[in-house]
Amino acid sequence: MLLCALLAVALMFADLRFTRMEPVRAQLSTLVAPIQWLVSLPSDALNWGALAFSDQRELLDENRQLREQILTLSHRVQRMASLTAENVRLRELLDATREHDIPFITAELLSLDPDPFSHRMVVDRGRRDGVFVGQPVMDAAGLVGQVTSVSAYASRVLMVSDASHSLPVQVNRNGLRFILQGTGQYDTLSVLHVPDTADIREGDLLMTSGLAGRFPPGYPVGRVTSVVHDPGEPFAQVEARPVAQLQRARHFLLLFPPEPPEAPGRGGWTVALDPAAVEAALQMIGPVEEVQ
Repeated sequence: MLLCALLAVALMFADLRFTRMEPVRAQLSTLVAPIQWLVSLPSDALNWGALAFSDQRELLDENRQLREQILTLSHRVQRMASLTAENVRLRELLDATREHDIPFITAELLSLDPDPFSHRMVVDRGRRDGVFVGQPVMDAAGLVGQVTSVSAYASRVLMVSDASHSLPVQVNRNGLRFILQGTGQYDTLSVLHVPDTADIREGDLLMTSGLAGRFPPGYPVGRVTSVVHDPGEPFAQVEARPVAQLQRARHFLLLFPPEPPEAPGRGGWTVALDPAAVEAALQMIGPVEEVQ
């Protein structure tokens, strides 16, 4: 034992002080490598088995969750089919126009604006794909924003969370209409000018109202997260969280909503009237002086 200890100390000293021991150490490492592999083999086998069982368990759990999700979605589809049929019958009863699906194209994220105070992104669709300024942009959950500039092969999108973005929304529960504005934070939107007595509460879903003529109605935008009533103030402080995955989504939908009907006073009513009736009405009214 003493001799082995002295030999080990001598080898360590030689390895520390002299470089000639490096080839010897390399050869010894080569010789010892199979022994090290055999020693670590049981531990590696146990780790591999545990990982295999863990992956199998995760796959089983994921399979179970997917089956439950399929059942839930099937139930919703069945319910949606019933509601759609009922909606068609009611519209036929009221002789109302039927709503048509809005066409869209898909787009993929190319880059984000490096400015931390600007929530803008670039997608891989442009003028050659029919993209236009003001076009609504959606993801799988809700409204993301709108197109602000278009080039031949790409477009810039302003997100709803940007501080310069605002749009009209309505509460899905009762139809109250408000203005929703970005705050410069991805997870916070501000509902402007909410009367202190307004019927709005946490959890309310905010949908596009379609009043501005840019966003089609009925698309989810945000969900109310807080309603603060300050005594003596006429307006409540209401905040919401975007339903769209603004910081995670990479694929989007660019909608092509139908053009809004022309407003009265710009030919919207005149075109629908009989020209003879319009001429008779003008003769009864008399000449109308043009306002300068």
